[in-house]
Amino acid sequence: MDADLFFDDSAPAPASTRWQRLRLALTGWQMPPWLGSLKLRLMVGSLAALLLSLLGVTALMAYHVEQGILAQAQARSAAEVSHAAEQVGQGLDRMFDQLSRFAGSVPASAWNDQDRLAATLAREVLPQSPMSSVFAGVPGRGNWAYADTAGTRRLETQADDLAVVQQAVDTGRPMLSPPLRGRISGEPVVVLVHPVHREGQVVGVIGGTLRLASRDIWASLQALPSSLQGEGWFLTDGAGRLLAHATRERVAGSMVDDAGLSAAWQHLQQTGSSRAPVAWGDGATLHAVATVPGHGWLVWTNTTRAELLAPLHQARHWVLLEAAMVACGFTLVLGAFLRWQLRPLHRLERHARAMLAGETRGDWPQADGEIGRLARTLHHLWAERTQMESFNAQVLQKLGSVMAAAPVGLAFTRNQSFELVSEELCRLLGRHQDDILGQRTQTIFASNEDYAALGPMVAAAFASGQPYSGEWPMLRADGSRFWGLLRARPVAPEDPAAGTIWSLNDVSEQVAARRQLEHAAHHDALTGVVNRQGFEGALQALFDAQPGSRPASLVMIDLDHFKPINDTAGHAAGDAMLVAVAQAIGSRVRATDIVVRLGGDEFALLLPHCPHERALGVAEKVREAIADLALTWEAHTLRVGASLGVAELGEHHESAAQWMAQADAACYEAKRQGRGRVRLARPELKVMQGGR
Repeated sequence: MDADLFFDDSAPAPASTRWQRLRLALTGWQMPPWLGSLKLRLMVGSLAALLLSLLGVTALMAYHVEQGILAQAQARSAAEVSHAAEQVGQGLDRMFDQLSRFAGSVPASAWNDQDRLAATLAREVLPQSPMSSVFAGVPGRGNWAYADTAGTRRLETQADDLAVVQQAVDTGRPMLSPPLRGRISGEPVVVLVHPVHREGQVVGVIGGTLRLASRDIWASLQALPSSLQGEGWFLTDGAGRLLAHATRERVAGSMVDDAGLSAAWQHLQQTGSSRAPVAWGDGATLHAVATVPGHGWLVWTNTTRAELLAPLHQARHWVLLEAAMVACGFTLVLGAFLRWQLRPLHRLERHARAMLAGETRGDWPQADGEIGRLARTLHHLWAERTQMESFNAQVLQKLGSVMAAAPVGLAFTRNQSFELVSEELCRLLGRHQDDILGQRTQTIFASNEDYAALGPMVAAAFASGQPYSGEWPMLRADGSRFWGLLRARPVAPEDPAAGTIWSLNDVSEQVAARRQLEHAAHHDALTGVVNRQGFEGALQALFDAQPGSRPASLVMIDLDHFKPINDTAGHAAGDAMLVAVAQAIGSRVRATDIVVRLGGDEFALLLPHCPHERALGVAEKVREAIADLALTWEAHTLRVGASLGVAELGEHHESAAQWMAQADAACYEAKRQGRGRVRLARPELKVMQGGR
């Protein structure tokens, strides 16, 4: 109920209220000396500044040290993966060299004797190789020699149906397969294939398998010292398929499908792979990767930042603890010094408390510097306060007399609360003055929505330099409501915190009379339904709202045999029949439909959201209801009928008048064809003057 009530304002209070607040602060709640003293605040401020400085310096130093540690770890990781990649490459080269040497030592006749070839593999290749099995054969032949730790055998399935075997035959170069399911062991393996050349042709193939799950591929390749093996080291092929991992169950899986590794793989793909080692950090983890020379495999290592920085964080914790102890000691020394320096100020505080409590003490402390100037200022303020309190008492007495004599409700509001109210305002609201003072102004409004809407209106009026005036539903103490005329003017337009003066009048009777006049202007006095003026406004509004207002239909109604009732039974009987017809029409339509009396014996129906098919049904029910009417009048039974025309609103209608004319034409056609029927408007129908 106040312009300043629709937002909290923190503007400085007037001088007249500062003394009251200061007195309440000093004579009401007593702050403990150790909590509210200046020296404590200085000590706390000094301690906070010292601690913040120490924290800032420590944090800055820790940041630079962390960056140095991470940079060193990144360089070290890059060197380690590079060395491991070289070792993996050398291990693979050794196995290919062993296969090549064996291929060169096998006579041509041995390739036709699979048993002899298998025995040679078991004797000369398998014992000296880290491979778990070896095989050899001629491409295109069904029997291949095979040897593993269990012995020798012939492969029932052709080994050259492996894609890697076919690639080695086609290219004539050694090949490495991606991780495969072992044909004999059933576990993930990698197949090494070396073609055997004779006179420029590939006459055979020799190969072997490295088991990935049951054997340690790092040890097989002699690539990674045991001191470096751990959860962070793993080996993949060029497509990101895991060949070696500390968790054996993850072997042969893809980095793309691994939640912990997919981000590193995506980063490598986005930045572009390289034969040079690459190292980077992604926030929580340091990654490093290097390509195995000549074979396309990748050696990876992941190290968490927490693991790298754990010693630094522990050291930082102890440094901060020691710094806090030093700061506390410094603060205690500072507190003792401040206590000695501020003793004169404590004596001045005691005199100020006595002054505000109304006690007179002549022994004001005499001092130089800031304390002396403060003592003289307080003495001057005491004299001004006494004079101001006397003046305020006189003003409040006069204002109370004015408000008591005013014939309208008056109120002064500030900070969203009532501070002064008149007796007339209390009477209008049905409340006692003590029940209003100090309460939120929102409590007298009929709804929270009204209160929220009032705020912008008041603010806009005050901003334009005008007072506010408006009618709003108000709430009495017993829950009843009345319409009130609110007027408002700010105490000081330039200072919203100064408050607002409001007046309130009960205008419920005026509002009710105005609404009755508005209702009478748009409704038929006899039947109570909408009149022609109201109908034309609703019809035009529905027409203007197209296409969203479609479908909609209009029904024109003309009573049959009504004139004889007026002629024989009198106009009173005719009026009674018109009232009965209006009630019959209203009983057959929806609450959203509009029943209209156009004048005389002409009625209409406006049916929103109603296509013509449904409107024809409604019209037929209305026709039946009118035909069923039987009005008893002076021992006579009076009856009427009705002819009805229906027209649906469409794109072809150029105006609301044209829409109404088509419905009128349909009504005329119903009358012309024998009355007492319903007809749908057609484009060719025309209204004939005097047709009725």
